[in-house]
Amino acid sequence: MHIHILGICGTFMGSLAQLAKQLGHQVSGCDANVYPPMSTQLQLAGIELIEGFDPRQLQPAPDLIIVGNAMSRGNPCVEYMLDHGLAYTSGPQWLGENILRDRYVLAVAGTHGKTTTSSMLAVILDQAGLQPGFLIGGVPLDFGLSARLGRDSAEGSGRKGYFVVEADEYDSAFFDKRSKFVHYHSNTLIMNNLEFDHGDIFDDLAAIQKQFHHLVRTLPSNGYVIYPHSESNLQQVIDKGCWSRIETFSQMGDDASAQSGWRYQLLATDGSRFEITDPAGNSAVVDWQHSGRHNVLNAVAAVIAAGTVGVSLASACEALCQFVGVKRRMEVIYRDDRITVYDDFAHHPTAITTTVEGLRAKVGDETVVAIVEPRSATMKMGLHKAALSDAVAAADSALWYKGPAVNWDLQSVASACSVPATVCDNIDQLLRQTLELIGKQLAGNGRRAHIVIMSNGGFEGFHQRLVAALKQ
Repeated sequence: MHIHILGICGTFMGSLAQLAKQLGHQVSGCDANVYPPMSTQLQLAGIELIEGFDPRQLQPAPDLIIVGNAMSRGNPCVEYMLDHGLAYTSGPQWLGENILRDRYVLAVAGTHGKTTTSSMLAVILDQAGLQPGFLIGGVPLDFGLSARLGRDSAEGSGRKGYFVVEADEYDSAFFDKRSKFVHYHSNTLIMNNLEFDHGDIFDDLAAIQKQFHHLVRTLPSNGYVIYPHSESNLQQVIDKGCWSRIETFSQMGDDASAQSGWRYQLLATDGSRFEITDPAGNSAVVDWQHSGRHNVLNAVAAVIAAGTVGVSLASACEALCQFVGVKRRMEVIYRDDRITVYDDFAHHPTAITTTVEGLRAKVGDETVVAIVEPRSATMKMGLHKAALSDAVAAADSALWYKGPAVNWDLQSVASACSVPATVCDNIDQLLRQTLELIGKQLAGNGRRAHIVIMSNGGFEGFHQRLVAALKQ
């Protein structure tokens, strides 16, 4: 079958293309901008790429067109497809019907931590010999790729194999405004957390909770729902109705821990060492290179999910001790004897807060500089601006980038910060300010400096320019 993908260079659609190719299909696709790293992955997979949306690429007609959710009415290929009655579907629907329907699906949903938790879970299952397939909205450094089919059969499950999928609440396509995750036929579902996000498609938190309720309704009665006991927004989703088995977890010593079956305990304040205890009282320790309470929560959820398919607590924790991490999730992109630079995907005030606090807990009184581009759709709309000032409170200073898409008063956010903060409206200025700030910090206190760059986009090449400048 010839499958043509509209909007192929996004992480989800590009990963989908590679899975379709692994299934033996002829795959081609187009996008507005065809550029690395996804274009390189696709070309290495033997997938034909076309830049732009000239409808002549649909002549002769492919057997099926998979339409990315960035495509809208008015797009030349979309209009040609509809006018000529060509067969089409959404990416999530194709994934659900052609790969996930016959698999045991372990889905990871939530506002924060989906990519990291999915990667942890895939690593745990892989280390246990289950050879899972996966589709993750990032690149797990343990695998070096964002998607694979995995082993065809899962012993004892009655299904073709295990599959870990990052279950996004964003809409499926211009013709299907349901969240992607309702298509995924989930068996084990992690719900990490739930906050208001995606202000471009959801009016309020209740609208997102409704989609999560629809997801919960798709689980079988012998399936599992896993979530932190303290997450009241998720509890409200469960209270709307749940017909599957529930596993919750909490921190040792919390009031909830007496009622919650799974518990965790920090053995190091920065989250680099912690213990997980199952409902039967068995315990195991994770001692790893990562930090932050948010990563501990991600890890506990992944361990519980792995347990639903027979992976022991000890084996899961042993695998996490070796977990490398995810590209662009506190990824170290530069280090010398005085400075470390991290690339992080933080897209929401809570994600910024947990990232900076986790780094602070890890490095103690060493200098922390937070550089933030408010780039997600919700932040560009200014819907989270009231929470942004406090998000960098654990840093020593902050630099905010006011890109062309931010048309609200970012200076008011900087002025309200409890630490010194500056707004820059072009990349050259931001680079100069960063280098000057780091120079002053190093000269002033002599302590090691940590620069964390937070953006869910390319940041106009700022990462690369900063690293090049530091090398000089």
